[in-house]
Amino acid sequence: MEGVRETHRRKRGVMKQPASPQGVLYVVATPLGNLEDMTLRAIRILKDVDLIAAEDTRTTRKLLQHYGITTGQTSYFEHNELRKAKRLLDRLTSGESIALVSEAGTPGVSDPGFRLIRLAIDHNIPVVPIPGASAAIAALSASGLPTDSFLFLGFLPNKPTRRRRTLETWKDWDRTLILYESPHRLVATLHDLLDIFGDREIALARELTKTFEEILRGPVSRVLEAIEERTVKGEITLVVTGKRRRGRAAQG
Repeated sequence: MEGVRETHRRKRGVMKQPASPQGVLYVVATPLGNLEDMTLRAIRILKDVDLIAAEDTRTTRKLLQHYGITTGQTSYFEHNELRKAKRLLDRLTSGESIALVSEAGTPGVSDPGFRLIRLAIDHNIPVVPIPGASAAIAALSASGLPTDSFLFLGFLPNKPTRRRRTLETWKDWDRTLILYESPHRLVATLHDLLDIFGDREIALARELTKTFEEILRGPVSRVLEAIEERTVKGEITLVVTGKRRRGRAAQG
């Protein structure tokens, strides 16, 4: 544990900030699926902190066992976030350091984490990012669509009316859009995209870094045709080209 704190003191020393007697909250990115995508720094931090706050302790346990990490876990997910955040804050203010991890990818990106991060900041507790995998950035990087400017929308609303209203808001946006979708809503969302955005170029990325990784690229109508008559499973990221960039995307 002392190694983690000493590392952070050195970092803060460069920034000419006084050392804090409080703990540190580490926001640790974990693999999307392929365990080889774990960074060396993330492994070290998870070994050295006092506690790991995990969105899904079962998934995180497999990761910890793979790397021989014996640090204790506590669950921290959407339905216990209000109650747990305060308890975790108490441990941070008492001098313990905590690693926040999501089920996969970067914590706080369309999953619980913001509340604890905000509380730590509000109480002057250092928050240190440990970067790594992110489904949104991984999908964008392999999409073949413009990457110089983009907007991340996260998950669209569940209800069809609200989902269509959200898409209407962004239909004239001239930059690339990234959004997450669940398998059981995917076909409906693609139909809404086709109806509201037109036959834009998109990339549908599924199960990134896993055994059945798949990336479908092309106009919405063609991607829809490819998946409409089959059962689609897994985590899905959609990358959609902006309205005024259709020509560039098609040429790429």
